[in-house]
Amino acid sequence: MTEETTTLSDPAAPEIREWPTKDLTGTQFDPVLAELMREGPLTRIRLPFGEGWAWLATRYEDVKAITNDPRFGRAEVTRRQVTRMAPHFKPRPGSLAFADQPDHNRLRRPVAGAFTVGAMKRLRPRAQRILDHLMEGVVRDGPPADLVERVLEPFPLAVVSEVMGVPAAEQAQVHSWTRTIISTTGAEDAERAKNGLYGWITETVRSRAHSTGDDVYSLLGAAVYRGEISETEAVGLAGPLQIGGEAVTHNCGQMLYLLLTRPELMARWRERPEDRGAVIDELLRWIPHRSSVGLARIALEDVELHGVRIRAGDPVYVSYLAANRDPEVYADPDRIDPDRDAPPHLAFGNGPHYCTGSVLARLQTELLLNTLLDRLPGLRLAVAPEEVPWRRKTMIRGPRSLPCAW
Repeated sequence: MTEETTTLSDPAAPEIREWPTKDLTGTQFDPVLAELMREGPLTRIRLPFGEGWAWLATRYEDVKAITNDPRFGRAEVTRRQVTRMAPHFKPRPGSLAFADQPDHNRLRRPVAGAFTVGAMKRLRPRAQRILDHLMEGVVRDGPPADLVERVLEPFPLAVVSEVMGVPAAEQAQVHSWTRTIISTTGAEDAERAKNGLYGWITETVRSRAHSTGDDVYSLLGAAVYRGEISETEAVGLAGPLQIGGEAVTHNCGQMLYLLLTRPELMARWRERPEDRGAVIDELLRWIPHRSSVGLARIALEDVELHGVRIRAGDPVYVSYLAANRDPEVYADPDRIDPDRDAPPHLAFGNGPHYCTGSVLARLQTELLLNTLLDRLPGLRLAVAPEEVPWRRKTMIRGPRSLPCAW
């Protein structure tokens, strides 16, 4: 260690900043996070729930380094009470989010085949048919329509349920559970929803022990039967994958809102269809898709970063939102610029915990935006932009409804 290295007993150690989870309007970037970015590269934060404080890394290169460094582990979080944004925290064995190597690869292997590029190519026609059916109802009924209710919610639910293997008759109940789980209100409600969802998943995995299907629950049931993973691990694996469809709804809600309120962005989308992929990537970089931060890591040994000693046992958060706005990486980062020449965004994470369902999320996003804007060429908001209601008390940000006409 150098003499400049900061320790927690040093008066030069950064103060602990309170970071409340605020209900933000529209696509506004979190002003507290913006302050922490300016104060960085490492700050100390306290979130509304849990215990103690944690380090926060906001720079692009630091976020990439920490998320690829085995000296920062997730498994230890399950044995600790760390400061966090959600009132309810009860990790389950088998959850990829809290697995370190070599367990992470062992757990990921049984379901990997359901999320490959090849699997998504096979899924695409079926997903398009689901979306076309929803759009037929929207066109038939005519404007105005709430596109969140009519398309953005039911489509990801149906597609994720297709990949997971949720019977059609049970999809509404599963969706109700997942929506409650991602809310930040009411620990008791969230706990009931978790018990309901995970109980249902347990029975579903058990019932598919001898299945030869390629849906996730069949793959997990077969893996349990072969002894590759335990039933408890299979259930812990499936839960976050099932919940993941909620993010597509709200990410696409933010993207549509931006396209419908920024004429130059919509013109770019319509006039240069061959470049729509670049627009989607830039929007994924730019949208504030979540509140606060996600899951912590624990330093497994002393690590020095920017002259600061992160001690063994210290919790550490990274902010992908901040990394995606790092001015050292993205010139004029608050501007939406599909033509920018910059490194890839970190919207789907980085390192071993890179989002398992990223290819699926990208497929759904492309289908939703292309189909909605091509089928409804005159699409516009049916209310003033400031009248669009936004979700409150939630971990995943987005419009609660999107009233549109065409």
